[in-house]
Amino acid sequence: MTFLPAEAPRLGLGLAALGRPGYINLGHGADLADRSVDGLRAQAWAVLDEAWAAGVRYFDTARSYGLGEAFLGDWLTARGLGPEADMRVGSKWGYTYVADWRVDAQTHEVKTHDLPTLTRQWPETLAALGRAPDAYLIHSATLDSGVLENAGVLGRLAELAASGVRVGLSTSGPAQADTLRRALAAQVDGVNPFSVVQATWNALESSAGAALAEAHAAGWTVVVKEGVANGRLTAHGLTGQGDVPAPLAELAHEHGVTPDAVALAAVLAQPWADVVLSGASTTGQLAQNLAALRLTLPADALRDLKQPPAQYWSARSALPWQ
Repeated sequence: MTFLPAEAPRLGLGLAALGRPGYINLGHGADLADRSVDGLRAQAWAVLDEAWAAGVRYFDTARSYGLGEAFLGDWLTARGLGPEADMRVGSKWGYTYVADWRVDAQTHEVKTHDLPTLTRQWPETLAALGRAPDAYLIHSATLDSGVLENAGVLGRLAELAASGVRVGLSTSGPAQADTLRRALAAQVDGVNPFSVVQATWNALESSAGAALAEAHAAGWTVVVKEGVANGRLTAHGLTGQGDVPAPLAELAHEHGVTPDAVALAAVLAQPWADVVLSGASTTGQLAQNLAALRLTLPADALRDLKQPPAQYWSARSALPWQ
């Protein structure tokens, strides 16, 4: 099912690292010159402007991305990009930002996948964006949260779907494929309300690939997040010490691009990937990411980097907020 505007590149922009002063991407602390609300808004707008100028037409945010929704909504208004603009906006519900603009907060976001949270956050999203999102996702749905069996939540999401919003889920963790397949089988009055999934897939963590192909074949829009593995598939390397995996470094050198561009090109090579998110924090990073659109790689170009899912997600959970 076509989701992006015609002629738009398949690269979108996610605001996870631009809506709040702390995030888990390697090097994120050095990316932000001014962590104040005004400073981060200015940086977010600069990256959004560069993305728009480059043709990017999908923008992803969430209630838990600090002021990400508000930054995006204010930018849309300032640039005269109303609901009729030829672009798409996605947001997510189910996590609440609680860090109070502190990088050293003990807890940054709280997960609650229940109907009261959905009921509260939907109007908050409308107010912050100044419009309804085109895609509205359960944020990091997992089987253990019970959200895919919650009749009240599914009923409300079905109502939103009937109103024209594409509802779906984002996934995280080593059981992404199981969660997605449960969502593919969901029913409300004989109809599956879901039609979008946003999942982690990259050269290190490719375990959800078959399930994502199934979703794509079923007509769902597939959005891929964390294509550079929170900075581990960039020049920062797997540990933040510049230890770029040899196959990635070699391809980057061969094509005259940075490692992140190769990592994203490997995601773009997957035939089921409709939109691949850049998580750039700076205009320079965005320019490097956009170089992925000029590369053509085999779908298995970085197959030797694959890790067991449990290993990947354990390393991800250990990344510090910075």
